[in-house]
Amino acid sequence: MTVLLVRHGETPWNAARRVQGWAPVPLSERGREQATLVGDHLAATYDVDRFVASDLRRTRETAVLVHEAGVDVEPTFHRAWRERDFGVYQGLSYEALFETYPEFAVTESGIAALEAVPERGESLLDCRERVLAAFDRLVADTEDETVLIVTHGGPLYALLARLKGIDYVESIAGESQKNCAVNELRGDPDEGFAIVRENDTSYRE
Repeated sequence: MTVLLVRHGETPWNAARRVQGWAPVPLSERGREQATLVGDHLAATYDVDRFVASDLRRTRETAVLVHEAGVDVEPTFHRAWRERDFGVYQGLSYEALFETYPEFAVTESGIAALEAVPERGESLLDCRERVLAAFDRLVADTEDETVLIVTHGGPLYALLARLKGIDYVESIAGESQKNCAVNELRGDPDEGFAIVRENDTSYRE
């Protein structure tokens, strides 16, 4: 089984370093170009059998552009692959958020930040549980296929932390996922998955 994990294209809020969460932020022109390029690359490199994506606006737009660029399978959209819900703090800059509410800064508060729940939002631990359960369900229902998942940075940090056997705090604080970067996993649910590519944007360089 091959699992391809792709972060959505850039949005204006990415460029401005604003907290997006579940906000309906569209792709920027650059993000649309990134999505088309990664779609070209994926279509030329893989024979995708299944295509799932988060149902938030930026991932929907990315998935549609990937499909239009040549990935034959039409995407289906699922809430389980959403970014963390940051509740009332969505729209703030990261700098303003962490200066005003340091309890949410993983680098400052460590494990306590994983449990912190924004008003009308969810904790990082809740987000991780949601995403890992979605991944486990998906791979359990898949045999010898290539699955493409378009999601967000937060879900990718949760998944990669488990796959690499590193601490979740370390993953959030130290890992990086560029917009439309490709991560490739090979393996199966019984034997586990190896990371073949990680945060790879070499296709557009």
